[in-house]
Amino acid sequence: MIDEKFTGNGKVLLLAGGGKIYTDLAARFVRSERALEDIAASPYSRRIVENILASGHRAALEFDFFLFGIEGYSRVTETQLVRKRLASYLIKSGRAELNGKRRFSVVYPREAAEFQAPVTLPDGREARLSGRDLAELTRQWYDAGLSAGLPEEDLRYLKPQATEFKAIIGMNAHALLDWFAIRCCRNAQHEIRDLAWKMLRLCRRAAPDLFAGAGPNCVQLGYCPENALQNARCKGRIMTKDEALALLREHGRHSPRREEFEKE
Repeated sequence: MIDEKFTGNGKVLLLAGGGKIYTDLAARFVRSERALEDIAASPYSRRIVENILASGHRAALEFDFFLFGIEGYSRVTETQLVRKRLASYLIKSGRAELNGKRRFSVVYPREAAEFQAPVTLPDGREARLSGRDLAELTRQWYDAGLSAGLPEEDLRYLKPQATEFKAIIGMNAHALLDWFAIRCCRNAQHEIRDLAWKMLRLCRRAAPDLFAGAGPNCVQLGYCPENALQNARCKGRIMTKDEALALLREHGRHSPRREEFEKE
């Protein structure tokens, strides 16, 4: 039988990161004329970190790095995850020859696993199959291929996107804030949103000063930049970017005009 798991139950561990924070040291180095040894010996400054976050000058955040171990997520989420290129990924191999010892693990929504639909088999017979049935048939085909001596790197082409992936992920604090802004949003696909929120909770515990204001864009910006694409559950509760700009104009607080910059 297949090793079946359901979305929302993935595991995330913080393997490294937090404790000593280097963002304040990096920021102090840029502005201070003191000797490097003196800067390195300076006590940690929460105020400097808060100023960096408030100013939006996030380059110093790239000197704090966090390492996560994850399992129990599907290849669907892997595809979305690796779109964030400012990160390091080490993904458990699906190619290595394990002589049939590889677990045929799938992760999918319970509704998709249980949904049944009529299908026509190649020999013309009719059948009703669930998502779970399809995964089990693929497992049987895969095992038969192993027994026939086909290499696993070829057999895996027919594995479903529900196949579980396991990985080690490394991101610096700057990249994490950007990633949380997108993937903690209610518009994100539910499985990667689950991953993002679990990572964020770990980061908040490990480095609360760095991640106190972290979260989806609406938390970090104070408005939703999605505008017309705003999630239905947020409409009327969270101001959109267009609504925020309209409110500023109404109160006469316009953005600087181009001609004001051209005078310089």
